[in-house]
Amino acid sequence: MRVADFHFDLPESLIARHPLAERRASRLLQLDGPSGELRHGQFTDVLEQLRPGDLMVFNNTRVIPARLFGQKASGGKLEVLVERVLDQYRVLAHVRSSKSPKPGSQILIDGGGEAEMVARHDALFELRFAEPVLPLLERVGHMPLPPYIDRPDDEADRERYQTVYAQKAGAVAAPTAGLHFDDELLAAIRGKGVETAFVTLHVGAGTFQPVRVERIEDHHMHSEWLEVGQDVVDAVAACRARGGRVVAVGTTSVRSLETAARDGELKPFSGDTDIFIYPGRPFHVVDALVTNFHLPESTLLMLVSAFAGYAETMAAYREAVAQGYRFFSYGDAMFITRNPAARGPEV
Repeated sequence: MRVADFHFDLPESLIARHPLAERRASRLLQLDGPSGELRHGQFTDVLEQLRPGDLMVFNNTRVIPARLFGQKASGGKLEVLVERVLDQYRVLAHVRSSKSPKPGSQILIDGGGEAEMVARHDALFELRFAEPVLPLLERVGHMPLPPYIDRPDDEADRERYQTVYAQKAGAVAAPTAGLHFDDELLAAIRGKGVETAFVTLHVGAGTFQPVRVERIEDHHMHSEWLEVGQDVVDAVAACRARGGRVVAVGTTSVRSLETAARDGELKPFSGDTDIFIYPGRPFHVVDALVTNFHLPESTLLMLVSAFAGYAETMAAYREAVAQGYRFFSYGDAMFITRNPAARGPEV
């Protein structure tokens, strides 16, 4: 399969650069995977798609204000984007500057704070801060908006680029399908008899990296840390027993569940995953998916195509563009039922 098969033309005007006034005010494009049928509606129509006895699985990661600005002791300006928190004082980070900092050099953080560059690990820099890193980020860090939201972050992003159920700090990108849910909608979902469960996957900046190979099979995914607990395994088993469906909220929830079920059986899992789901890969757990609209030629679009079928997914995206849906992190959403006969691009 070629990466170019997953290209589509997207007008710049459809990229959502700001959230809507209300989380639930987005549109919802509903795709029935088996038939390819499309229906247009509002995000609150997700309630109609859910059935009593279903299980919704959310990613409860919390986005940290991972972008820092500062300067080297020599005076050169730089930008730090934390990729992963290693411990109370150390992180792995991307560093943008005219010249890369050398081991042992000091970094002075705008707003107060300093760090030492300890070592370089390929494209990432290991930094050690002089104080606990998470409180420092909360004090002087900026929300790490995706590269396609080409504006500075503002105070509103602290709340809106975060799910209402975010709990475990560590992500540098939001699990964006969850941004549409507010407390009232979550209560209505539970009131309908739908169970909920939470996994944790700390989304990394690598989620925005383009695929730089021609053949999909040659691509190597970045690693992200996730945890699927015994409580989730038990909730899925109970859902199956009562005849319900497992509905994943976001591709990160899909990747979490399918990582924990890589050998065909869902088991507790904690650690790194580099799972890459593209057409032809099986799904062992997830029956339906709530997800935003993804970048052309991205691994997330490939995952959706594996779930719903390539032809069905690309047709849905063409319709979304034609109907003016808003794309990417602050954009609109889809509700997709899995296509058991999903096929990839025709060779």
